[in-house]
Amino acid sequence: MKPAFLYVLHSGNLYGTERMALATLDGLRDRLEPVLFAPPGPALGEARRLEIRTAEFRGARDLAVKLRPWIARHRRIAFAATGVSHSMIFLAWNLLYRRRNVHIHLVHGGTDERESYGRKRILNGRGLRFVAVSNFVRDRLLAHGVAEADIDVCENFLPDRQIAEAPRRSAFHAGIRSVVVVSRVDPIKRIDLLLDCLDRHPALQSLNFRICGTGWDLEALRERAEKQHPNVVFEGFSDRIPQVLAESDLLLHLCPCEPFGLAILEAMAAGIPVLVPDAGGAASLIEPGISGFQFRAGDARDLGVVLEEVAGLPAAGINGVVAAADARLRERYSSKAGLERYANLFKELAND
Repeated sequence: MKPAFLYVLHSGNLYGTERMALATLDGLRDRLEPVLFAPPGPALGEARRLEIRTAEFRGARDLAVKLRPWIARHRRIAFAATGVSHSMIFLAWNLLYRRRNVHIHLVHGGTDERESYGRKRILNGRGLRFVAVSNFVRDRLLAHGVAEADIDVCENFLPDRQIAEAPRRSAFHAGIRSVVVVSRVDPIKRIDLLLDCLDRHPALQSLNFRICGTGWDLEALRERAEKQHPNVVFEGFSDRIPQVLAESDLLLHLCPCEPFGLAILEAMAAGIPVLVPDAGGAASLIEPGISGFQFRAGDARDLGVVLEEVAGLPAAGINGVVAAADARLRERYSSKAGLERYANLFKELAND
């Protein structure tokens, strides 16, 4: 019998954290028996579509009840959790069952420092591995007292099928005119920085900007754009992001403290270049000037300067950046690369 791979999510949504959980469960099913535990939501439906066994839970007490039979039934267990309480539940049950296990605690980061990083140190010294999705997340864990020796960095990735099936922009024959931002419209995401930038750089009126996403700042920023910058359109939620990317010329990412930035990989798969801050997890996803572009984080003036430079590039230069990004995506952020990092964590258990 293969070891069970029990993956517990704190959310039943289908955003980056949940999509990575499904990609990991699906990608390692030849070595481990995948089971997804999640609150109600679309993640469970997507797991069933992938023929991954599921268990729905509502709250910590219900999770403890749902986990116990799986722990009792399997002598070898790969366990992954995104919530501190979920890891604690597994640790408590395993005091009773003493199963051979590899326990990883996924840290994808977030907007609340205490919840995203600060509480994680409760798990120090309990025999589990912290898995940070970027060096930025690793550094935040260290800043909040998580033991350095217990942290591994396993960057997010796109499943090979998603890369192969992604709508793709044709090669550039002219410069950049259409820019897309795919992001929540919350204060921490700094969408306001774009409008500040346009205030200072009237030459950028020749570019069109689409903002795809919802959030606290949506109405206020939409109203500001309608009055001052009609070339910026806040479109709200979109369920066709792959197509939107392929219809665009550039992905602009603005958040200076993004833990990773899965949309950046999706832009690479769509064949469009990306412009990101030089801080946060997004900064490490590209090689500046080679596979993407960077601006000084939080600096509206520098953002404008870089946007003008990028918009003025010849088609051949843009195509070169796109080709380098495609190579980086396939080498570093494909299924093979991403799953190998997780497989190495579970290697001893799978081969036991």
